Amino acid sequence: MHSFYEFFAGGGMARAGFGLGWKCLFANEFDLKKTAVYQANWTPSDMLKIGDVAKITLDELPAKADLVWASFPCQDLSLAGAGAGLRGDRSGTYWPFWRLMEGLIAKGRAPKLIVLENVYGTLSSHQGKDFATICTNYSKAGYRFGALIVDAVNFVPHSRARLFVVGIRKDLPIPDELVCDEAGLWHPRALQDACARLTPKVRDDLIWLCAPTPGKRKTSFADLIEENPQGVAWHTAAETAKLLGMMSAIHRQKVDEAKRAGRRMVGAVYKRTRRDAVGRKVQRAEVRFDDVAGCLRTPAGGSSRQVIVVVEGKKVRSRLISPRETARLMGLSDSYQLPKNYNEAYHLTGDGVAVPVVRYLAQNIFEPLLKAKGKTRRAA
Repeated sequence: MHSFYEFFAGGGMARAGFGLGWKCLFANEFDLKKTAVYQANWTPSDMLKIGDVAKITLDELPAKADLVWASFPCQDLSLAGAGAGLRGDRSGTYWPFWRLMEGLIAKGRAPKLIVLENVYGTLSSHQGKDFATICTNYSKAGYRFGALIVDAVNFVPHSRARLFVVGIRKDLPIPDELVCDEAGLWHPRALQDACARLTPKVRDDLIWLCAPTPGKRKTSFADLIEENPQGVAWHTAAETAKLLGMMSAIHRQKVDEAKRAGRRMVGAVYKRTRRDAVGRKVQRAEVRFDDVAGCLRTPAGGSSRQVIVVVEGKKVRSRLISPRETARLMGLSDSYQLPKNYNEAYHLTGDGVAVPVVRYLAQNIFEPLLKAKGKTRRAA
């Protein structure tokens, strides 16, 4: 069994993704509402340290973990955020976390793998300097590293592209099948460009990590929608009409096409501020009917809550997406206990990591790395 520490743990969604073959030795979360959810879903939960990551000491980290996972806050790195980057109050919590990693390394307790997860915007934050800082820190600490962009839409009907940076201790052997000679499926142009801006010395420790193409996703957004949801109510006819009235001609046309589809159509709606024909700011409702939900976002990320529109012939209904539906979009099972408060549940799932993405990475990259034997491989 492999072991791990989980930092910025939220409700333990990464832990859900790792699965039964992994043992959590330590978890940390600052938010009291999230820690209550963590404790409700994970027993024993005595490995959970509640509080500021900056106040954690090395003595509080038990044993020696194979892997360290950190989904540090994204608000200052997000394209929708204020752009403070790693200097921001929230995303800047990366630094006390990394000092803990440096402390483990200095004490001879270096994890074999250190994995960071964050938003796509990390690549461009401060013209790529924040991403370069993360990569440089890996290299200085004695780790090779590989970065991947994995979109949850490959596994669940939810558009959610995230950056994963995998640090691999330099004495670990790396199986040939995990290394690409050049960028591939999980390395879009934005990631390639960010890596190209690294210094030659740091880039020497870069590895293009390979993982197989996942099978075709079996579920659509409509499959996850509840007819009798808990925690939300269907809008009145007047409220639905108001929502439709906020749509531009292009988006109203999408609704009209859904009416003619001959089957039940479920659309995802976000309200956004746009400029009208004369330059005034107006709030618009924008809908998609591609069987995929828009990316769940928290209000702290600068976005509204997601609304669903169900079209069956001429009948159009709407409502807020329910807490359980957001959990399903993140790949959580229906047995996962959610907060009873709507906003708390939405914030928990919107701030989390998609469970099947973690399982995919664990199965195809982390576990093969930890099981590998033989000589170490130089970075590509």
